[in-house]
Amino acid sequence: MSVSMLEQAPVAPWWKHRWPWLLMAGPLTAVVVGSGFGYLAFSQQDALVVGDYYKRGKAINQDLRRDHRAAALGLSAQLSYDASRGMLVGKLQRDGAASGQPEKLFVRLSHATLPEKDINLVVQPDANGVFELNLPLLERTRWVVLMEGEQRDWRLAGSWIWPKQAAISLQADLPEPVDK
Repeated sequence: MSVSMLEQAPVAPWWKHRWPWLLMAGPLTAVVVGSGFGYLAFSQQDALVVGDYYKRGKAINQDLRRDHRAAALGLSAQLSYDASRGMLVGKLQRDGAASGQPEKLFVRLSHATLPEKDINLVVQPDANGVFELNLPLLERTRWVVLMEGEQRDWRLAGSWIWPKQAAISLQADLPEPVDK
């Protein structure tokens, strides 16, 4: 053996150097993050996919009839939420004179993405169409609002971004027919 070989310091094993670890950190991070995303994707059901999309598509025509009925009755509604009192306040208005006792109303606040957070309410307005209802907490998000009569023969619908919009006004807006 030569003298120069004996004088060299012993070489440390590869795991004691920082460069192999630094080079492995990128792929290792990608595997860990990818595994986490894979777990989230497969452990939770996708609430936005509807299995009976054909039936839902056919139901659009029935919904349009309910919109036409609301327009014929001249219905409109306003909803607001008072967070300090925890009250949902609303008013249903009709064009012309309202006859008899006001009917029960079904109000549905649908969460934009999570169906388990939907809120279904039944309210009884007074003679002026005004109603108040305790609603302890309204989440800060976009809500799809649907108001229906007791026989569910009409509907008013709209989108409400609370608290960005303090109140929402629902009207039977119908699309204009297209002339050919």
